[in-house]
Amino acid sequence: MNALKNKVQLIGNLGNNPEIVALSSGKKLAKFTIATNEVYRNAKGEKVQETQWHNLVAWNKTAEIVEKYLSKGNEVAVEGKLTSRSYEDKEGVKKYITEIVVNELLMLGGK
Repeated sequence: MNALKNKVQLIGNLGNNPEIVALSSGKKLAKFTIATNEVYRNAKGEKVQETQWHNLVAWNKTAEIVEKYLSKGNEVAVEGKLTSRSYEDKEGVKKYITEIVVNELLMLGGK
């Protein structure tokens, strides 16, 4: 049960081409977003589609796979953990971001 404490699984489509960062340590980082869609009927019986955007990061070998094979629009299944961090922007304003650190990636659909 401990493995289930912080586990996220999503299936969605990439919103943009991944951003790849090569760090001075030799590590590679991939940053990308995916959109998940949920369709339901509201109280009036109308079909409503709700889209959620998720920030994802992948490291090292997973980042290399993302760089080589993924681009905007690709459908993927990911598994990872939810993380939160903060940083200061150029104006010195503290910003908060929640990301999913990907540890498993499955490419879905055709080319």
